[in-house]
Amino acid sequence: MDTTFKQYEDIAEEMGWDSCASALEPGLRAISADSHLTEPPEAYSRYIDPAYRDVAPHLARDPAPGANGDVYIIKDQPPLVFNLAAGAGMDPRTLIRGQGGFADLHRGGWDPKARLADQDRDGLLAEVLYPTIGMVLCGNPDADYRHACMVAYNHWLRDFVSEAPDRLIGIGQSAVRSVEDAVADLVRIKELGLKGAMLPSDPPFPDMDYDHPAFDPLWATAVELGLPISFHTFTGRSGTSAIVSRPPRGGKITAWNALIRECQDIIGLFIFGRVFERFPDLRMVCVEADAGWAPHFMSRMDHAYKRHRFWMKVDELKQLPSDYFKQNIYLTFQDDWVAFNTLDLQNVRRIMWANDFPHTDSTWPWSHKLIASQTAALTQEQLDLILWGNVSRLYDLDLG
Repeated sequence: MDTTFKQYEDIAEEMGWDSCASALEPGLRAISADSHLTEPPEAYSRYIDPAYRDVAPHLARDPAPGANGDVYIIKDQPPLVFNLAAGAGMDPRTLIRGQGGFADLHRGGWDPKARLADQDRDGLLAEVLYPTIGMVLCGNPDADYRHACMVAYNHWLRDFVSEAPDRLIGIGQSAVRSVEDAVADLVRIKELGLKGAMLPSDPPFPDMDYDHPAFDPLWATAVELGLPISFHTFTGRSGTSAIVSRPPRGGKITAWNALIRECQDIIGLFIFGRVFERFPDLRMVCVEADAGWAPHFMSRMDHAYKRHRFWMKVDELKQLPSDYFKQNIYLTFQDDWVAFNTLDLQNVRRIMWANDFPHTDSTWPWSHKLIASQTAALTQEQLDLILWGNVSRLYDLDLG
């Protein structure tokens, strides 16, 4: 099979980078399980606890030599260069970090009416919406500040999705300032009408990870409220630092290719830490980490469990690790033809396609064309499950 790099080149040549009307496939229905907002400063300054209003995330011109754009100023974190967070539809050869201000970004990143037009252009029924600045805030060292920012974001998000709640599907955030706070955050997220909760990939407690029984009230609350929990790449302790700064080996592109490790570690933690054994109805979404690797990862976990659990002092599980993976883990991807070609080794009811708009990795505005090029061998049932059925059932969406 041709690599997706060849497919990208074909699409670029055939369609151009600023047109997608000819790419819409008649009858193709799709929901993006992972898209993003590029929050305007008012998302934080308008809604934040007044005690933090003076230090709410805000825009400034990039002071770096040669830069020609805006940065986000976030308390206790380096200035965030974010123009590449909205590179959807652009020729990758033209992308330059630090060039362009907030006004140059896709307006649909913060304007719900413009966002609906963006959906129409890509031929989508709806999108599940995650933050951009909120991802970076997951690594902020000030727990109180982090919490205040995420509470503010959730209220702004409520207003954003109210424009079209059947097409704009909001995922709230919790800073996990404490287990008790996280439980209260989930309750508020549900009350705001949001459909899920995104947590930092690492809890801010050096001596306690998510598999600790102290977190059980949080997982029990998620199950009780019917809220899937999401872990997104770039929300671990290192945040985006592995990409925006020089990693120790292999350059930035090597760090990019290693992003899936973050979600793999979380999956292993919840399986071998027996979280899913204690809470079999807990639903976890690993976001933007692809899915083609999952069959081998499941096999590897089963092998380690069968062969090495005794000397590693791992207690016996009620099921194989791969069983918990297939039951409890949902995966999102935007351009992963391997996933489409390994469905017989996965649970097809746990794989969800996404367009990642407006981020640079997005398939917008030619998602239909890309999907058609990668799914010719799928049955209609498989295609419907991956493109809209699984995400619709997970978030209890009414497609009309």
